[in-house]
Amino acid sequence: MSEPKLRWYIVRVQGGKEKKVQEYIQKEVRRAGKEEQVPQVLIPTEKVYQVKNGKRVLVEKICYSQYVFVQAELTGEIQHLIREIPFVAGFLTKEARSKDTKKEPYPLPEAEINQILGKVDEMIDAEEESATSFVVGEPVKVIDGPFNGFNGNILEILEDKKKLKVEVKIFGRPTTMELNFVQVTKE
Repeated sequence: MSEPKLRWYIVRVQGGKEKKVQEYIQKEVRRAGKEEQVPQVLIPTEKVYQVKNGKRVLVEKICYSQYVFVQAELTGEIQHLIREIPFVAGFLTKEARSKDTKKEPYPLPEAEINQILGKVDEMIDAEEESATSFVVGEPVKVIDGPFNGFNGNILEILEDKKKLKVEVKIFGRPTTMELNFVQVTKE
């Protein structure tokens, strides 16, 4: 008996339903006893910091909205099983160069999936990082806190604390304040 040929495919799904589709696929594959033919269902995510109610919160953000990555030996039965799942729009297909109207699911090239999987591994291994790098003297705008909307310049970068010393003008007078990286944006 030959070794199964597992390839990665992209399934298009309704926006906001990626995790639900992932659960449905895994459940249906287990129910059908096809775990060997569909060993992985992946939604690449990254962890980012957002400010909510004045606090810095770590949230998970989906890297490729409306797509779910499936590793499968794509037989007709597996294709049908995945296409029939709620919120699934179908597989990503290669544009046909001929007049053939039948569109077959297109497997991701090995280099692309390795790049995506490598990116996911990097995000898992990476500790909290600043999404933006700042430079002393650079103009910034305060986007959170009591001085929301004020513009200023960076005086000092406190990398270990993930904070900036920013000089803003309040009532025409320069004032220095310490702000988190996520409380400012580059102008």
